[in-house]
Amino acid sequence: MKTVRLSLAVLVLLLSAGLVFGSGEKEEEQMDEGPQSWWAQAAEPYQGVTIRGISESTPPSQYMQEQLARSFQEETGITVEFEVTSWDQMYDKAIKDMEAATGIYDFVYLEQDIVYAYLQRDFLTDLTTFMEENTELMYEGLDLDDFTTFIDYFKGADDGHLYGIPFEAFLKVYLYRKDLFEDPDIRSQFQSEYGRSLEPATNFEEYREIAEFFTNYGQENNMELWGTTVQAGSHPAAVYEVVETIFPSWGVYEWGVNRDVWRASVSEGGTMNSDTAKEAFSFWVEMLEYAPPEATASTWDEVAASFAAGRAAQGWVYGENAAWIATDSDRSNVVGNVGVALPPTAPGVLDEVEGGTGYIGYYDGGALGIPHSSKNKEAALLFMQWVTRKEFAPDFAAAGARIVRESTFDSQRIQELDPEVDGYYSLMRERGDLFAGAPPFPMHNTIIETMLPTFLEAIQGDMSPSAALDKAAADVDSELENLGYGD
Repeated sequence: MKTVRLSLAVLVLLLSAGLVFGSGEKEEEQMDEGPQSWWAQAAEPYQGVTIRGISESTPPSQYMQEQLARSFQEETGITVEFEVTSWDQMYDKAIKDMEAATGIYDFVYLEQDIVYAYLQRDFLTDLTTFMEENTELMYEGLDLDDFTTFIDYFKGADDGHLYGIPFEAFLKVYLYRKDLFEDPDIRSQFQSEYGRSLEPATNFEEYREIAEFFTNYGQENNMELWGTTVQAGSHPAAVYEVVETIFPSWGVYEWGVNRDVWRASVSEGGTMNSDTAKEAFSFWVEMLEYAPPEATASTWDEVAASFAAGRAAQGWVYGENAAWIATDSDRSNVVGNVGVALPPTAPGVLDEVEGGTGYIGYYDGGALGIPHSSKNKEAALLFMQWVTRKEFAPDFAAAGARIVRESTFDSQRIQELDPEVDGYYSLMRERGDLFAGAPPFPMHNTIIETMLPTFLEAIQGDMSPSAALDKAAADVDSELENLGYGD
């Protein structure tokens, strides 16, 4: 998961101060409202039951563990043991439990890009059917129609049934330093050098010029400032930045894999090593010249930290980081100076996407689902409805720029916060349809790991970007054939 890590100690401190998710008094008021009595009644057959779940250690998950699980237990008499851990541990433990059908976990975190692997292996409970069969467990305020279209990523392709209830979603956007872009002296110098006004980049030529200019500006003024972020560490994050962000903004969709034939190479019907893909990848590798030295050791977390430290003038940053970078002065040096915009695109791509073909960037997030092997599905369903309630949604959004309900956009809290994050929430609502989640690849992780070695060679300068994509595409084709995809 592409997430900002927040220590549990810090989170608890913020919670106690009412700075992240609101006051305890507000929660008690909500708890005492009329509809709350429904929960105790619905949960009566399951009082004394213990349900166990696992999720990635993110602010929303920690909030569910520390706050909502406790209040749910007080309201229903159902005990919740909620494990939050690293992404690797979460994925490994959940998979092993569902493979062995041991029933350790009653609810699990479903990241958008791995849900297809779970669905292919029938690991998850069909929530649509389960809800229809257990109407007495359905909270009238759940309102599935209030969820954004992100919920569609957790539906079966064949039957349209729901397999997960989302609780977080965000975009990967273009961030830039407003204080730099609006500085009169800098603007004058840029105008003199490039013959145009300094504005947020809308295409890659503009992006390249801005990256070059601010890198030189930093050197000339003895500043720790570079022109762009690049997520190029020796980690799958490097591949993710290319296939999720760079490729689509150049018009190469679904990682360059043609699902009609399940091949990536141009010679086999794919586009992973097409001329456009090579131009896009070459551009990205070139940006390392204008990026902070930590770029080749950066995942999504380090990219956010670099931008927050004021070390980059612009960059591609996961929206979950946008809120704290823009507002948290304890962690960010650029509070009040963060601009948010759509990522730059190649000529014609934005028009193509607005016309209904493709997407310009990544729409990430996750949901909670019930393993097929759960021994307490009924109690788990009640808990999942509890944590995704409309009343709690604005707090999730405020903490990590994550929104899954349409009503959240209209909440007072988000309306007040939106200007502080330069309209990120408005952009998400109004332009979120230009972004897309990962393609429905059950072999998602296999493809990423197959591409990574050649990408690292290109990053290190041991292979040209063109040759690296040729090899990556051929390697992916071979792996897909080994897995039984295609002819």
